[in-house]
Amino acid sequence: MKINVVNIFEKTISQAELHIAGGFIKEINITGPENPLLHYAMPGFTDAHVHIESSMLTPAQFARLAVVHGTVSTVSDPHEISNVLGMEGVEFMINDGKRVPFKFCFGAPSCVPATIFETAGAVIYAEQVGQLLASGDIGYLAEVMNFPGVIIEDPDMIAKIKWAKHYNKVIDGHAPGLRGEAAKKYASHGISTDHECFTYDEAKEKIGYGVKILIREGSAARNFDALIPLIAEFPEKIMFCSDDKHPDSLVAGHINVLVKRALALGYDIWDILLAACVNPVLHYSLPVGLLRKGDPADFIIVDNLHALNVLETWINGALVAKDTVSLIPDLRSAHPNQFVCEPKTPLDFICKNEKKSETQIRVIEALEGQLITNEIMTHAKQEGDVILADPDHDILKITVINRYENTHPAVAFIKNFGLKRGAIASSVGHDSHNIICVGCDDESIAIAVNMIIEAKGGISAVGNEKRHLIPLPIAGIMTDMDGYAVAASYTSLDNFVKEELQSAIQSPFMTLSFMALLVIPSLKLSDKGLFDGVNFRFVSLSL
Repeated sequence: MKINVVNIFEKTISQAELHIAGGFIKEINITGPENPLLHYAMPGFTDAHVHIESSMLTPAQFARLAVVHGTVSTVSDPHEISNVLGMEGVEFMINDGKRVPFKFCFGAPSCVPATIFETAGAVIYAEQVGQLLASGDIGYLAEVMNFPGVIIEDPDMIAKIKWAKHYNKVIDGHAPGLRGEAAKKYASHGISTDHECFTYDEAKEKIGYGVKILIREGSAARNFDALIPLIAEFPEKIMFCSDDKHPDSLVAGHINVLVKRALALGYDIWDILLAACVNPVLHYSLPVGLLRKGDPADFIIVDNLHALNVLETWINGALVAKDTVSLIPDLRSAHPNQFVCEPKTPLDFICKNEKKSETQIRVIEALEGQLITNEIMTHAKQEGDVILADPDHDILKITVINRYENTHPAVAFIKNFGLKRGAIASSVGHDSHNIICVGCDDESIAIAVNMIIEAKGGISAVGNEKRHLIPLPIAGIMTDMDGYAVAASYTSLDNFVKEELQSAIQSPFMTLSFMALLVIPSLKLSDKGLFDGVNFRFVSLSL
């Protein structure tokens, strides 16, 4: 094909004839200088850190949506499904991904369960991590969330890191807010990346310790604006990632959106393409072509380097997307799951104040665009000895229900969801994926939770005498239904929550899913109780 070839390594654009044979770039014959009348071929985009499960889609369905935006590969941590199904979950992701022409690099989950302070569905021990890392299907040790364990040199955590070093595989990091000597010691154990930085100063400091920074822009956590200045100072140390992206967001765009935003801000095109295309491939040793002779024929065709609209996506010499239409087939998958929870009643969610007098309570404060939360104190709304939600003051009830065994729900309170009525619930609850629900009253909470229990997984919303459910039958966190149809259903559900229930959060379900993520400070809720993520201990609801 005659086209302009973009050479990121030499920072050149040349008119050329591109020859493909057997899935590889056979020749790139330069025929002249850049010709603006021709389209442009360039390496495809790589998402440097993503949990495929958070799209609520299987790998096969995720790939169908991603290739339209020029994504040819992902560095994917199967941590979410592993917390439900263990090693079986990792195998499911690998095998499902192999069914489509897309380049998934899966990691060996390092923290299953993420903490001992919640109930998960499985445990992956150090020896099993070693078995995974020995496999050619596993490319790296996935994010080491237990940074306190690394710092104090917990034997189990250090054993997993040693396995990665034994097999000479990359070790991914996860250390939100970690600074100073603690961050330096964490990095010294071979931690090579961090996608959790939320300030420029934090990220720059970690770069000084040898850590590469992944600029994250997902459906809930958005750090692009804070971190993008780093790309001009440290172009070889930066990558782009989404981390967690819901299906409607994936339909709208992927890494290509970050590339366009960076370009619009005036950053150098070559620095941007390093981050989006080259740095992840080199860092993780991905089997992804970078548009060089002898490389796999993985590339995209764009209209020009100003608009950067993706016209075609090629993987291993096969056309997988053209003119915004995916050519990857719509495939069904197996439905492994683990769900033994029994239905609940409104009485299960009553929260009593044993003091029977006015009291202050700890409240989780959710923050827009962040996974971190604050801990705030407020006077409880109370009737007799029962503490109630207070929608008029945006103090709602939050509950986490163990879905692996029948126990009493954990109940607390949360601010900033803004619901005026009803409830929303989800069995996507990082990291253990117990059922998590926020609501205005116990009756609505019970209905929303029971819809998920009956479906053995899903996301739901109730209010105004209406009920909505998107079933997630695969591990209670994914579906194999057509990704575009799922995205449309999700958009409808999201609109219902914002318009009729009046949630004030931009991504209510994604934000909800992180309110049980104990490894992110400050105050969270597990199925075992209210948890202080700074001091890693349980705390009481009332003072």
